[in-house]
Amino acid sequence: MAGEGIGDELRLNRWHRIRAVATVAYIGALTWIFMDEGVPTGRLPLMLITVVGLSIASLGYGWRRLVRVFLDWLPFTLVLMAYDQSRVVATMVNLPLHEQDIASAESWLFGGQIPAVWMQDQFYTPAAVHWYDAVATLVYASHFLATPVLAAVLWLRNRGIWLAYITRVVVLAFAGLVTYVLFPEAPPWLAARDGLIDPVARTSARGWIWLHAGNVQEVLDSAQRDGANPVAAMPSLHVAFATLVALFIAPYIARRWRYLLALYPIAMGVVLVYTGEHYVLDLIAGVAYALVINAVVSRWERRRVDVAPIDEVREPVAVG
Repeated sequence: MAGEGIGDELRLNRWHRIRAVATVAYIGALTWIFMDEGVPTGRLPLMLITVVGLSIASLGYGWRRLVRVFLDWLPFTLVLMAYDQSRVVATMVNLPLHEQDIASAESWLFGGQIPAVWMQDQFYTPAAVHWYDAVATLVYASHFLATPVLAAVLWLRNRGIWLAYITRVVVLAFAGLVTYVLFPEAPPWLAARDGLIDPVARTSARGWIWLHAGNVQEVLDSAQRDGANPVAAMPSLHVAFATLVALFIAPYIARRWRYLLALYPIAMGVVLVYTGEHYVLDLIAGVAYALVINAVVSRWERRRVDVAPIDEVREPVAVG
């Protein structure tokens, strides 16, 4: 019996060393990729990075756990990839583009002024890139990382909590996809290009210049130009996902710190307006989508006998 115990301990130690070496190699490879190519923004590369990382963390725990990594993350990846391809579906359906009507509604809401135009009049300098342009770009780019990173952390800690979170992400992405097809809307930069509003530049990738990461700007510019749906402005899923992240983390943070979580979707919204990516109306719709979907999924969870409500899964964790 003692020999078996020693043998088990040796196996555990061996797998611990294997995971440590693989993790170092993984981090080194990611560092090289980020420095050479920039931070990837495509769904497939991000999901591949996530799945490889989770697979390394699962080494030594049996083949079933490795299979679970792929089975758990495949539907999530497919839905987000379908969301990215909404441009193709929208083109096939070919419903009328909402452009002038949204610009007019935004102007009416703000007393004849369009916030995207006003913000760029105040802060945007075509000939110079400022520090706040870099901050705006980093906040914008965090959209591509926040959701998969949080999902990966939750998967490692508690698969039940991960499932609750990923359900909301998938439903939210699907709702956005359907809306983009049925209600294609031009963002401010596109309306400005078409001469419907005063000039608005698309500056979401511009901050990489200030950060001396021009190659990253080229990657993001290419993704926006070739892959993203340019008429998928309503709702803003950037703000919707940021709101969902804040909503999901809030119950597990000490009450006195929870209000700080609202800063993330607020910052994302300000950045999206300043960079010409969205109208304020899109932001309002994004927040509404996140709140409604969170409420609907929570109600569905409560009605399932074998699944505890999300707010009962874990007690809040005191921070500070």
